[in-house]
Amino acid sequence: MLENLKAEVLEANLEIVRRGLVLYTFGNASGIDRETGLVAIKPSGVPYETMKPSDLVVTDLNGKIVEGSLRPSSDLATHLHLYREFPAIGGIVHTHSEYATAWAQAGREIPAYGTTHADYFYGPVPVTGELNDEEVATDYVLNTGVAITRRFQGLDPIAVPGVLVRGHAPFAWGRTPMDAAHHAVILESVARMAYYTVTLNASCGNISQALLDLHHFRKHGPNATYGQKNSK
Repeated sequence: MLENLKAEVLEANLEIVRRGLVLYTFGNASGIDRETGLVAIKPSGVPYETMKPSDLVVTDLNGKIVEGSLRPSSDLATHLHLYREFPAIGGIVHTHSEYATAWAQAGREIPAYGTTHADYFYGPVPVTGELNDEEVATDYVLNTGVAITRRFQGLDPIAVPGVLVRGHAPFAWGRTPMDAAHHAVILESVARMAYYTVTLNASCGNISQALLDLHHFRKHGPNATYGQKNSK
């Protein structure tokens, strides 16, 4: 099972490269096996084009390395905190994709301007609060995760599968590593469209609640109608 997890995590890492969300060795993807509590994550600074499943680092939820000879991603503590606090997720992707990062640097959430946004995010893509000097100096990477979960109080991370870390960049997640990669791609697309929207019409408002509900719940939830029924 661990080998399958590592293969899935490698594929998620390669997907964000194929989709143009990362430069050089920026970004990382991880996945968790909920039965064992083990997490596979990209090794720090290793080029994507040479990465193999055996290069991935496996840790427990406390960060203890149980498999792998390389150092894990420098964002490991953020990933582990999110896995501990969001039990429904199975994969996480962090990028510095251009448009989503621009919104994060501006400290602005991405409003739900249209139905493409609503298909994936039930409401605005939130932005975290700014870390204070002590949070930066003591355990910056862990506190980045804390800032995310603090912002998500009262929000469902499955209904809103991504966040903008103020002054930093986006994180996205999903039920699997590839699901997280998919959401990272969509988040960047939504961020780009939102940028163009406010450039064309600075006073543009959000779509109506009725339209947000229609588009989101046709794809999500027990009454979803999008796509094909699973055949047995």
